[in-house]
Amino acid sequence: MTNTTVSSTPILRTTLVWSGAVTAALAVVAAIIGYLVDGTTGMLSALTGVLIAAVFLAITGVSILIANKWYGDDLYVPIFFAVVLGGWILKFVLFLIAMLVLRDQPWINPTIFVLAVIASVLASLVVDVVVLTRMRVPHVSDISLPTDPDEGDKVDEKPVNDEFSKDQKPSAAAEGPGV
Repeated sequence: MTNTTVSSTPILRTTLVWSGAVTAALAVVAAIIGYLVDGTTGMLSALTGVLIAAVFLAITGVSILIANKWYGDDLYVPIFFAVVLGGWILKFVLFLIAMLVLRDQPWINPTIFVLAVIASVLASLVVDVVVLTRMRVPHVSDISLPTDPDEGDKVDEKPVNDEFSKDQKPSAAAEGPGV
C-alpha cells in the first residue's frame, strides 16, 4: 500500500463529521416532535428512523475511505469497486433485516419512522452539497502531468519551431488539401 492521499479523502471525512453533527441535532428535534405527536412510541420511532438512515448513509462514505487506503496500488481500482460494492450489498442486507425486524413492532409508528428517515436523508444531502461546494479541490486532481517537476520533464527535448526556416519549404502533404 502507498501513503498517497486521494483528493476525495478530506471531503469524505468532512462530510462524515458534519453528517454526524447534523444527525445528532436531527435526532434531538425528531425525538421531541415524535414525543409530542405520539408519546414514547413516536419518540422511539423518530430516533430509530434517524439512526437507521445515518448508519446507511455513513456506510458508503466509510467504505470509500477504506478503499482509498489502497490508492497508488496496482490493484486500486478493483479493490475500490469491490469494497464499495461490498458496502452496498451490506446496506441492502441490513436494510432487509431491519425492515423485517421492525415491520410489526408495537413501539414503531410507521408514519413517524418514515418521516424521520426522509428528514435524515434530506439533511444528509444538504450536508453533502454544502461540503462539496465549499471544499477547494481542482477540477482535475490525483494526476501527474508530463511536466511535473518532481518527475522530470518527459516532453521531447527537441525544440519545436512553428516557423519554417527560410530555405525550407513545407511539403505538399503538410500543407493539406487544396493549398
